[in-house]
Amino acid sequence: MIISLVIENMVKELGHEVVGKATSGLDAIELALENNPDLILMDIRLKGEMDGIEAVKVIKEKISTSVIYLTGNSDRVNYDRAKATKCVDLITKPFTINDLTKSFELV
Repeated sequence: MIISLVIENMVKELGHEVVGKATSGLDAIELALENNPDLILMDIRLKGEMDGIEAVKVIKEKISTSVIYLTGNSDRVNYDRAKATKCVDLITKPFTINDLTKSFELV
């Protein structure tokens, strides 16, 4: 939970609004469909059976949005799965506000 607060503060410091935070894939889908965000920061590892990549696939079937993945595990399989969803970027944790800024500039 502390990590999500740090990320939220970084996003706000960069002048963006955080419309919600989800801990599971199903929660992420629900939040995205309710809020229709311009950009989603999605962790690959989430609680529950659905990971962040699977959640993004469902979200992108319903709405048009940009996605930046955050991950502590940059293995090739997850990298390829994430890229297949046409994400803007994939940031490996730990990251800095400068890393986030560079990714935001790609959107």
